[in-house]
Amino acid sequence: QVQLVESGGDLVQPGGSLRLSCVASGISFGLYTMAWYRQAPGKQREPVATIIVGGSTDYADSVKGRFTISRDNAKNTVYLQMNSLKPEDTAVYICNAALPTTARRHWGQGTQVTVSS
Repeated sequence: QVQLVESGGDLVQPGGSLRLSCVASGISFGLYTMAWYRQAPGKQREPVATIIVGGSTDYADSVKGRFTISRDNAKNTVYLQMNSLKPEDTAVYICNAALPTTARRHWGQGTQVTVSS
């Protein structure tokens, strides 16, 4: 059974930092492209950051220079370091695993990030 379990969400003040983690089980983690998405109330889910098997990364324009995605294949874990957080970053952050060249996708349940003073 595939599981993606996110953690690290919290209430933080503008300008603050958070580190999200997503631990995967039931998949060959090292073969998967891993990504973070987010969904704010009343908005569509949007991609935030992606890291491929080889380690290359991609970011939404809105988070470039503030967020960093990384992975630890030995721990089956993907991270999202979020700095200089803004109120508009408030959302549920959701982990995604995608097996390249296939339609296989897996989603976590999400972790809430709230940026507010």
